Amino acid sequence: MNRVVITGMGIYSVLGKNIDEVRNSLYEGKSGIVYDPERKKDIIFRSALTGAIEKPVLKGILDRRSRIGLPEQGEYAYLSTIEAMKLAKLDQEYFEKNDAGILFGNDSSSLPVIQAIDLMREKKDTTLIGSGSIFQSMNSTVSMNLSVIFKLRGINFTISGACASGSHSIGLGFFLIKHGYQEMVVCGGAQELNPYSVGSFDGISAFSVRENEPTKASRPFDRDRDGLVPSGGAATVILESYESAKRRGANIIAEVLSYGFSSNGDHISVPNVEGPVKAMGMSVKQAGIDSRELDYINAHATSTPVGDMNEAKALDQLFGHFKPHVSSTKSMTGHEMWMAGASEVVYSLIMMQNDFVAPNINFENPDEFSAKLNIAQKTVNKKINIFLSNSFGFGGTNSALIIKKFIE
Repeated sequence: MNRVVITGMGIYSVLGKNIDEVRNSLYEGKSGIVYDPERKKDIIFRSALTGAIEKPVLKGILDRRSRIGLPEQGEYAYLSTIEAMKLAKLDQEYFEKNDAGILFGNDSSSLPVIQAIDLMREKKDTTLIGSGSIFQSMNSTVSMNLSVIFKLRGINFTISGACASGSHSIGLGFFLIKHGYQEMVVCGGAQELNPYSVGSFDGISAFSVRENEPTKASRPFDRDRDGLVPSGGAATVILESYESAKRRGANIIAEVLSYGFSSNGDHISVPNVEGPVKAMGMSVKQAGIDSRELDYINAHATSTPVGDMNEAKALDQLFGHFKPHVSSTKSMTGHEMWMAGASEVVYSLIMMQNDFVAPNINFENPDEFSAKLNIAQKTVNKKINIFLSNSFGFGGTNSALIIKKFIE
């Protein structure tokens, strides 16, 4: 079995457009949530809260042919991947001479579909849609476009696993490398941020309506939480075998120890306790560690009443005897959805590299379940050797990754 290591990471999120900006936001407990007045105009959203992110300008960086196939989340993913490549000391020549793969988590590409349908209905002519529309509108848009842009010749597909998509992409990349099918896989998650992509969530009252104080709206584990806040962006990690990394002279950031997974086999949208317990338990067992070795847990907690409660129960059931530090970075980012499983690994890696646990901001009043956890209300300066990152999604899909600081 191959050791699987992380040699590069990149991020484009509401906390910053690169690792340095994101590190500062995490340490300072800075929120990326805003009130978007556009969501109260033509289509009246129940909640106008959202993560805020700067739209990239890729003209002059990418050729037109490459740009027209990229939707919003594909642009974010391109930039996070470029950053990850630089950190991993990878260039185009390496990809052209070696078989690297790509697995990205993405579960929607709504805006290009809507735009194409609107144009067809208005003009009554499909030829006016444009050649880039099909490549923007498919769920596989990110892996499809990046595999062509970077000339990747290994595994190439998209993981569609709801809000665990980004985490599952890293887990599957880990499996492929561990068992010798690939030497390197570019893994990540991407999420569009436009309002149309989350209208149905707003329609079922999933979002916080704390519109008068946007930065305090996302409140994982807090007794007064009233729903999640939609967000987006992209995150990338470069996974490769230890042998490949050493051969290239790459700087190794961390080692992926395990990937635990499960399905709740229960309600399509209401999470339970048993599924997360199974996924986390599998991850601890496969990692070959004592659960007491966990220094930090990046919780899935999205700020929904039932979801946070059941995750708190699951965490207490497995780890209540020693109480590792827990925080949900969604308190600052909102719920990055298809991207979250990958971005939260990057956020945790940044904490690991800089010896701190980011705060679970807005955690002011615990409920009876979160009171049992060791939730970091403020930034905690401490060394992180091993962390667990949880991601759960609609349909009862669960993913749990355990990652260790690299030691020769």
